[in-house]
Amino acid sequence: MSRLFPRLAKAITMAAKEGGDDPSTNSALRTAINNAKAQNMPKDNIERAVKRATGSDAANYTEINYEGKGPHGVLIFIECATDNTTRTVANVKSYFNKSGGQIVPNGSLEFMFDRKAVFEIAIPEGFNEEEMELELIDFGLESIEADEESVYIYGDYTDFGTLSHALEERKYEVKNASLKRYPTTEVEFTDEQNVDIEKLLDKLDDDDDVQAVFTNIA
Repeated sequence: MSRLFPRLAKAITMAAKEGGDDPSTNSALRTAINNAKAQNMPKDNIERAVKRATGSDAANYTEINYEGKGPHGVLIFIECATDNTTRTVANVKSYFNKSGGQIVPNGSLEFMFDRKAVFEIAIPEGFNEEEMELELIDFGLESIEADEESVYIYGDYTDFGTLSHALEERKYEVKNASLKRYPTTEVEFTDEQNVDIEKLLDKLDDDDDVQAVFTNIA
């Protein structure tokens, strides 16, 4: 939670700053708040995050991505939100350098990952996978998966807003909504190699400016 709540709060602040502090008219803020609530983030934290988007001391975050090759050639895509890009790039570079990896020019790994809109929803009463697929396919749905607790909706990242609106209109309970990157080709690493890789991933995960990390690990 010590890492999760600050990231959720930062997403709320950025959404409020971009589209206003009223979740009824700002779908991005509504999504960010719902994601925070799904992780049991306290109401006071959510309200403070919204307020940070306004006023003279409003937080100014820049969204920036970094791409790199870590130990043993693992591919890593990092999404950051920062109020100091100089600090962030210096930190990220140092993590890679100390692990024997390197940052590569932005865009180098873009084609190695597919970006998807992903929605986790509570299983609706009378759930029928085929019926839901037919219901949402015109709104950008690409695939559906379900387990005992949730249904997962996948679509292209460009259809995030359209799918989100369609799910809201149909009163589905969205537990979480996000944009994720999936490797086009996954790679198996040995246990020994994974130890080295995990050290770098832990460093990235501990950085307050890092919002999400994606790899090509199988």
